[in-house]
Amino acid sequence: QVQLVESGGGSVQAGGSLRLSCAASGSTFSDYCLAWFRQAPGKERERLASVGILGHTRLSDSVEGRFTVSRDVAKNTLSLQMNSLKAEDTAMYSCAAARSTNLWCDRADYNTWGLGTQVSVAS
Repeated sequence: QVQLVESGGGSVQAGGSLRLSCAASGSTFSDYCLAWFRQAPGKERERLASVGILGHTRLSDSVEGRFTVSRDVAKNTLSLQMNSLKAEDTAMYSCAAARSTNLWCDRADYNTWGLGTQVSVAS
């Protein structure tokens, strides 16, 4: 079973950038769907970015054009580059994994989570 640890969160001004990383241990990324989620206080958890087992990526409409997601199988890391940050991006960001033989995973498939890293954007 893979273990996940996020890093890179912090506080920035609106318009700024942050890069989040998710380091995995215990298994290889190539067998897993991966995703970044976020949850703000009082709101539902939102899936922002997905990486299928072949490395294809998808982004939610709320971050398309501002965020990019990538994985490095050799380093077993998942990254989220966040640009043009807005106050509404303030949330706890978590990476998640789901071992799968399917190209993509549904939201409910994700069963391994990191503890998360806080992102705060000041307007």
